[in-house]
Amino acid sequence: MAALRGKLEVDIELKSNADKYWQTIRDSTTIFPKAFPHDYKSIEILEGDGKAAGSIRHFTYAEGSQLAKSSTERIEAADDEKKTATYSIIEGDLLQYYTKFLGHIAVIPIGEGCELKWTGEYIKVKNDIPDPTIVKDFAVKNFLEVDDYIQQNA
Repeated sequence: MAALRGKLEVDIELKSNADKYWQTIRDSTTIFPKAFPHDYKSIEILEGDGKAAGSIRHFTYAEGSQLAKSSTERIEAADDEKKTATYSIIEGDLLQYYTKFLGHIAVIPIGEGCELKWTGEYIKVKNDIPDPTIVKDFAVKNFLEVDDYIQQNA
C-alpha cells in the first residue's frame, strides 16, 4: 500500500556565491516576477514583511503553469545566518491533492559557489494521488534559473 506521507529531496550544486544566492531567494517577492515572468505573474505579501516567520505571501503563477494557478504560503521559519527557510502551503490548488505541504530550503557555501538543499514534505489526500514530483521539478528549474540570473547580473 502506498504511503500517504512522503518526502522529496534535492541537492543542487550552484555557481553563485552562497550569500548572494540566499539574498536573491530572500528577495524573491520582488525579483521572481521580474526575472522569471514565464513562471510567476505576481507575488504579493499579505501579512508581515514577506521574509520573517509568520509572513504570508500569495503567488500567482504564469499562464500555462502545470503546477497550480496560485498558492498562498506561510513562512514558518527563516534564519539568515544559517541560510535556511521553511514554508508551508496554506491555500491553493495543491491542497486539493495534499493536506499538508512543507518546503525546506538550505543554502550551503561550497568554495566559490554553493549547494542548495530542498526538501518537500507532504501528506496526500488519498493513497492514489501521485507524489508531487511536479513541485520538485518546478523548484529545481527555478533554483537553476536563479543561479543563471545571478551569474548574468553579477
